[in-house]
Amino acid sequence: MSQKRSHEDAEHSAGPQSQAARITKIRACAECKRHKIKCEPVAGEQKCSKCLRSNLECIPHNPNQRFHEEDALWKANATAELSQLRSAVQVLLRHNQLPDLASVTDKTPTGTIISPLNASENGAHTTMIVPPMDMTRENSVESDLGEESELVPAPMRSLYDLTRIRNLRSHIGRKTDTNSMEDDFIGQGIISESEAETLFTSFMENMYQLLWAGMLVPHYTLHAVRLHSTLLTAAILAISAMHTPGRGEALQKCYNVFVTLTYSACLARVDSLDDIRALCLAAFYLSNLSYKLSGLAVRNAIEMNIHQAFHKLMRGHADQRDNVRLWYAVYVCERQFSIAYGRPPLLHEDVATKNIERFLDSPHTTPGDIRLCAQVTLFKILTEAYMTFGSDPEQPLTEADFQQLRMFNFAIEQWRLLWQPRSADSAPIGSYPSKGVVLYYHFARFQLNSLALRALPPPSAASSETLSYDRREAANIAISAATSTLTLIFEEPDLRRAMTAVPIFTHTMVAFCATFLLKMAKTWGGVAQAASPEWATEPLGLGLNFNISQVLSLSRRSANFLAKVADSLNDKHLTKHIARGIKELLKHFDTPETPASTTAPPHSRPDTGETRPVETLNGIGGSGPAIDFTDGYNMYDLIGSYGFGFDETFLGQAASSDFDLWPS
Repeated sequence: MSQKRSHEDAEHSAGPQSQAARITKIRACAECKRHKIKCEPVAGEQKCSKCLRSNLECIPHNPNQRFHEEDALWKANATAELSQLRSAVQVLLRHNQLPDLASVTDKTPTGTIISPLNASENGAHTTMIVPPMDMTRENSVESDLGEESELVPAPMRSLYDLTRIRNLRSHIGRKTDTNSMEDDFIGQGIISESEAETLFTSFMENMYQLLWAGMLVPHYTLHAVRLHSTLLTAAILAISAMHTPGRGEALQKCYNVFVTLTYSACLARVDSLDDIRALCLAAFYLSNLSYKLSGLAVRNAIEMNIHQAFHKLMRGHADQRDNVRLWYAVYVCERQFSIAYGRPPLLHEDVATKNIERFLDSPHTTPGDIRLCAQVTLFKILTEAYMTFGSDPEQPLTEADFQQLRMFNFAIEQWRLLWQPRSADSAPIGSYPSKGVVLYYHFARFQLNSLALRALPPPSAASSETLSYDRREAANIAISAATSTLTLIFEEPDLRRAMTAVPIFTHTMVAFCATFLLKMAKTWGGVAQAASPEWATEPLGLGLNFNISQVLSLSRRSANFLAKVADSLNDKHLTKHIARGIKELLKHFDTPETPASTTAPPHSRPDTGETRPVETLNGIGGSGPAIDFTDGYNMYDLIGSYGFGFDETFLGQAASSDFDLWPS
């Protein structure tokens, strides 16, 4: 035991030296290890005998070397594959006019995931980037019960005060969204800067003044617009390309950028007033997106508390005047397209729309303010009519409704008397402001009074329902107003010149009036023929002052005029589709047996002695076969509901499929 203990003590005491000896033990070099031979050191030399004989570098063998070599090889292969994949992605992004990969990566929030679900735009699929659900709290989580806090705040404000969750916070302060021009779609080369400058200049020269003297574009240079809002930049350039022939490629690129940015903004917090201006501007001109964009503009404007700007302005905050203007523009935009589609309005009358005159009673009032406020007051009248009569195409007006209809007619007459003198001429657009008031006056009267014909039973030669005096009076007003709408555009040179750049609502006025008159000619003309062989000398035999020859002449002029307008616009502009639609309707009146150019001898009207040619229409007033007007008769198809039937009429309007989001 003592020997063993001494042995253990000696081993224990010599342990460290033995460990050191083992660590410094000479091992075979790499060359000898490879040949599996004994590595013999040579005194006074740093190489072994084998390496000296072969004149090789004598490197001590490292058992980890193999792993280092394999790791280096794997990394090199992975780097090459990643570089190849990055190049492929860059090619795909450029092909689809999407932002550069680096900019997307830099701006992707921490925790962002790529959704496995695909978002579809007219059959084109794209993967959506979904930000994480953020329930983080503000740095200061203490509730504010001080004297400055509101006693009765909005419910969601109270919830925010308790939880301090950032996502619940409404926009109290607003900041200007500054954009880096190197990161926008022009800086990335999706569209060249020179082409962007050309399109922006064209917009400023031809379209800027028509929307209330540039109310929606407060910046005068492309540089300024790019700094404030990429969305507004894309909207302006897309609209300009839409109104320039031969710019189809630029239109598609700018449209793709605008739609992509709008998708991203749908569920994001909007901090820029210019982004709201962009949504309104695009709604006025991009027909396939108008209704969606107008609704999005309303929600974003309310979220930024623009609806409270009028109160602040009246309390002396002069900097709120532009915000009130924007609120009025959002109101008009939303009203135009809710009425156009015959749908309930999203906005209700508020203190701002009720106090137009208080807003205008200021030394800072501009001509654009007057034109904008004129639109607001007109659409207030039309909205009240919508709420009174509804939009059910199967609900006819009762005799008691016509008294209310007269009140609306009177309100529109008063509207014209008030606003036409106040809408002063402008050097860039001539008499367009005042003549535009007249145009909207005729169209509003037509839209209101056409309701007198809603849901009437089919007219027939055997049993035609006699119209009451009130209904006939309103129907005659509608016919006269539709005729006046078309005639005014032809006779006023400033309106004709403006038609290449006006919002699509004005083009739809022409389409709606022409459609109404042509379908009246087709439907009620058959009653006139059956009622009397001398139908041409009578107002359709039903007390309707309807001149079929005049209707056909106006409709042909409308189609030819709009076709000429379309020649100076991009092929995807709505005007080309309207002109084609009117010509398609005119084909119903032209047959080989009775061409439209054929006219009968002039007849004298007994009440005025006026003579006019009687046009031969598919046998109406001639010897050819008559049309069966009762087949498939639908009064909704004749006049729509309260709205235009904007997405349901014959127009074949520029469908969203015309704008392939992701072109192949």
